[in-house]
Amino acid sequence: MANEQPEDAGGAVPSSQRSSWTQFVKAIASFSGDLSNLTAPPFILSPVSLTEYPSYWGERPALFAAIADGPTEEERQLRVTRWFISTLKGQYTTRNDQLGSEKKPLNPTLGELFYGHWPDVHGSGEQSLVVEQVSHHPPITAYFIENKSKGLVLQGHNAQKTSFSAGAIIVKQIGHAILTLDLPSGAQETYLITLPRLRIDGIWYGSPYIELSDSSHIASSTGFVSVIEYKGKGYFSGKSHSFKASVYPPLPGFVATAKADPENLPQPSTTAKYVAEGTWVGTSKLKTGVPFTDVTGPRVEVQVADIETQDEYESRRLWREVARGIRTGDFELASREKSKIENAERQKRKDELAANSPWKLKHFEHIDSDPECLPPTEDAYVYTGFLAKQ
Repeated sequence: MANEQPEDAGGAVPSSQRSSWTQFVKAIASFSGDLSNLTAPPFILSPVSLTEYPSYWGERPALFAAIADGPTEEERQLRVTRWFISTLKGQYTTRNDQLGSEKKPLNPTLGELFYGHWPDVHGSGEQSLVVEQVSHHPPITAYFIENKSKGLVLQGHNAQKTSFSAGAIIVKQIGHAILTLDLPSGAQETYLITLPRLRIDGIWYGSPYIELSDSSHIASSTGFVSVIEYKGKGYFSGKSHSFKASVYPPLPGFVATAKADPENLPQPSTTAKYVAEGTWVGTSKLKTGVPFTDVTGPRVEVQVADIETQDEYESRRLWREVARGIRTGDFELASREKSKIENAERQKRKDELAANSPWKLKHFEHIDSDPECLPPTEDAYVYTGFLAKQ
């Protein structure tokens, strides 16, 4: 097995590309539709496809496994909240740390795949990951993470709707995740996890970076609810990447309301039992002073097969030459190879249309309404292997 983790791609905007960057920023500012439809110049592209991004959910395997060992419903809610907040740094600042600034991920092709795993360490159990690009227009990524020995499954899907406002790119994340825990007693708990909005600042300076905004929540089938509020510099702690997580005990009707309208979450009618504050890129504490999260240590990167043994639709094999061009600064190579993939994608869709044979998903099945959402009006993509066990 090989890690093949992306390498440093250098600074945000090379001096030779500043004119192209200026033109790109002007195009963003004047564009009225979804910005994901804009073609970004190669130097602002990440060498990583969006299909790889769900791996960031799994890079704290010990915290994920610890959820199953929580002795009570309340303790498990706390552990789910701690694990979720601890995944945010990897999900939203990794590219900035590695590449000098935020980069636009490669837009996956329909049917693109990503497989990985995290080995068992100190009895935490092995984690496996399956990701599939289930839609191209709009781009939707579905994922499935499982720790069989702990009875844990995380599955969900993610899409983005982007716009430009007040000098920043605003990204509304569409989709949700469902965490399922099979208990030794035979009972099952589920946790509905919604996603924060993103604000990409630093556009005018050519050094984009992500800040989370608004709020997200974790609603458990046990009735517990966690509300995570995200603020930038000068709100809770006066630091960038700040958050405040409030964990509420079961409240009549609150979970149903939270699931039905996650974007307009009502203020709970009672005081939170636990409140944690800090930064999601560093540390946080409960109001009692007890440490809650600490992501200053290393993440556990996903392991994947060697590129030469991968399927032609697997991300790192599919985008290998594009990634090489981006990492080495050979933007002509990156642009040329990217165009080849995109042209082949368009031709496949034309051929399928002509043959009246639409693309068939390999690992996921689309459902019109997710029963974990109340009312179940949100669609979802469910891993077919998981469906077979239900």
